Formats: sequence, C-alpha cells, structure tokens
Amino acid sequence: MAGIYIHIPFCKSKCRYCDFTSYPSKLAFADAYMACVYKEMKLRAKDLSDKSFDTVYIGGGTPSVIDGKYIAGCMNQIRKLYKLSANAEITVEINPGTLTKEKAEAYKRAGINRFSIGLQSSSDVLLEEIGRAHNAAQYLETCEMLGDANKSADIMIGLKGQTVSDVLGSIDFALRGGVRHVSVYALTPEDGTPVYSDYLNGELPDGDEVAAMYDAARGCLKERGFARYEVSNFAVPGFESRHNLNYWRRGEYIGFGVSASSFMGGRRFTNTPDLDEYIKCILTDFYPVVDNEKIEGEDAKFEYVMLALRTEKGLSAEDYSAAFGSDFFKDFSKPLERQKNYLAFENGYVRIREEYLYVQNTVIIDFLQQQQ
Repeated sequence: MAGIYIHIPFCKSKCRYCDFTSYPSKLAFADAYMACVYKEMKLRAKDLSDKSFDTVYIGGGTPSVIDGKYIAGCMNQIRKLYKLSANAEITVEINPGTLTKEKAEAYKRAGINRFSIGLQSSSDVLLEEIGRAHNAAQYLETCEMLGDANKSADIMIGLKGQTVSDVLGSIDFALRGGVRHVSVYALTPEDGTPVYSDYLNGELPDGDEVAAMYDAARGCLKERGFARYEVSNFAVPGFESRHNLNYWRRGEYIGFGVSASSFMGGRRFTNTPDLDEYIKCILTDFYPVVDNEKIEGEDAKFEYVMLALRTEKGLSAEDYSAAFGSDFFKDFSKPLERQKNYLAFENGYVRIREEYLYVQNTVIIDFLQQQQ
C-alpha cells in the first residue's frame, strides 16, 4: 500500500516559527490553485494505475482555512482516478478558529475520518508569542464540532518562556478534547523566520530544558495510556497514524500541490514551492517537479535505517534483508559496535533504547558515516 499527500498552502497568517510553504495573503488564489491540484492528480493517474493507496493526508498550510468544497473535491478526484482501499485512513489538518460546523459536516461526508488539530499550547500567552491565529478556547470548540471522531493534537515544546508545567498543562488540555493521538514537536528555529532572532539572542530554552519538557510529556502521556511509537508521536494503541508510519517504513507516497514531495519507484521528487510557477506548469501539462533523484545503493540502505530507528519498535533485520538482499549486521557492523550502549537487540529487531530515543540523531549519524 502507498499514501497520498495533498498540500494546501493557504493560511490566515504566518506563524513566527513557520518555514513551510504557505501563503497567508493569497487566499483569493484558492479556486485556481485547487483546480490545478485536481488536474495534477489527473496527469499522474495513468502512471499510478497499478498502485493501491491506503492513506490520504491533506496538510498545509491550513487546509481548514479554505472552503470545505475543495477538500470534498480532492476526495472525489482521488476516488475517481485512484485505487483507494475501503478502510483508508483519510486525515485533514485543522487549525482552531478556522473550522465551522458546515466544514466539519462537509469533511465527514467526503469520507475524512481523522482530524489533526494544531493546538501547539494551551497558554494564550505562548500562542500569541509564536503568532498563532487562535486561542486555547477555540481548540475545545473545534473538538466539540468534530464530536467523537478520530482526533489528534499537536503540541510544541521549546517555546520562548515555556516551562515543564506549561507542557503538562497543554497535554491535559489537549486530552479534554477527546484526542487519541498526540504529537509533541520541539520548536526548530529556522534561519529566515522571526523566531530565529529569539534563538540567536539566547531567548529560547536550551537543549537540556527542552529534553526535560519532552521527558515530562512522555511520562504524562504514558500515564494516560498513550504509547510512544515514534520520537514525536504518541497514541492510544490502535490509533497510530498509518500515513506517518508509511513514511517511517520507507513506503511509497505521491504528493500533489505546491512543494509536495513524493517517493515512488525508488525516486524522490519534489514540486516547486513557487505558487505561480506551479500553476503555470499544470496549466501547460508539465509536471511541476524541481528535484528528482533516484535513491539507491548505500543511500537507500542508510535512509531505511534512519527512518526505522526513529520508531519505538526499531528496525527488523529480516525486513532489511528482504529489502536489500544483504545482512544488516554485516552492512553496519562498525556503527553497531560503536553505538551498542545506546541500542537494544531483541527478537531480530534493533532499536534505540527508550531513554535515548529523543536524542537519536547522535546515534543515527554514525550509521551515515559508515556509508562514506
């Protein structure tokens, strides 16, 4: 099975930390843009006629800022052109304050069965600090509109002025909305974003403080029945994100829309991040791809290892052998020996020990050096 990703690049406003492709001042282009997304789906359909898709993820940007008819249109086009499994997981991202009852009903009629809500914090002070266009109360209003649907909440750690107490309060607040999945992401201050100045000025929590926030969040969620299944993701068993798991298992996926990435047939390719260029390409029947690379050999092996070691379960040596026809323990004997104190070896699986998973980059980078 494979996944489908659709990028909706429109927002009410740009958050101070946001480095994603989003256009807060171009909502008037939504109609023309969505028509191009539908056409891109049609252009790709012939080459993907042999594929079955198990997940759809509509992200952004803020998909919930546009009219619900466009989300329904995406699903109509997918069902018309592609093989979508009967029990497919279909997710749409929502920012509080942008959902209406009419949109919620339109989503459910279109078959959307999972909703990812960008809470980030339950503190209105912190929300204002990072430039979010909503307050905490609007999160609960959003959850109420969605009822008992399968819901997920995003929480951000490492914010300016944030404390462990703030993080624990945000988790408790998120769970009041009836979510069964929580993503806990550390703020990444990207060069060129306003929050990067806070980073340069030393105003953000340091690495140890962020690690303490993460450990507190992990413990809190565990007590409430949420199991960590990937570095940043926790779920009530049975409510893991199938779409994200496909990424971490190096499964195939096709992306539609501006800046959308794909991995099909061993190739990674990415659409242009320029809205005007994207529209021009689609209108003239050209794929809007700006990067296209075949991932093979040692690069493919490292990529497989890197993604698998991000998960709680880790890497299956048997699956690795089936994928590459070689022995994982021989291919990576040196980094396995060097990192053995940080790794657990159980029943044919290799995983980063629980206490080190949050700082897994220092372990994983050693596997990259093996390839050089």
